[in-house]
Amino acid sequence: MSRSTRSETTRWVLRMAPLFALFWVLLSGHFTTLLLVLGALSVALVCLLARRAGLTASAGASIPHALRLPRYLLWIGKEVLVSAVAVVRRVWSPRPDLRPAVAATPAAGMSELAQVTYANSITYTPGTLSLDVDEDQVHVHSLVPADLEALRAGAMLRRVHRLDQGRRAGR
Repeated sequence: MSRSTRSETTRWVLRMAPLFALFWVLLSGHFTTLLLVLGALSVALVCLLARRAGLTASAGASIPHALRLPRYLLWIGKEVLVSAVAVVRRVWSPRPDLRPAVAATPAAGMSELAQVTYANSITYTPGTLSLDVDEDQVHVHSLVPADLEALRAGAMLRRVHRLDQGRRAGR
């Protein structure tokens, strides 16, 4: 590992370890010595695994990204619920109006992490499924063409771009 890569990794660990520790404490709610030591060890293990997986510095999350993530998760959670209700209505209807379609949606100018986030968000949403991710588009299967048009309108894409900007700002 080169000297500059080591310093980037060290900076990443120094930025992210406190965030991981805070996340652990918030989730655990335990403040006994043993559990705090085990929490510190788990944070160290997460940092080690992230480094070994190549998720540090240029590819991993940052504090601005982590601060934008809850808002995105709330939004995608709402979208999942709304889509689930729509799919259930269509499928349980006496005359289901299902017209499966496959089309490509734009995904140009995104980092690999943003493309994966976008494709996974499409798949999380009931009624749509990401089939393939290219450099500039995601191929999507949908139960109805209207869902493909909604993706082309770009609300989800804009939200993923904003989330990715938060990640890039933390570098």
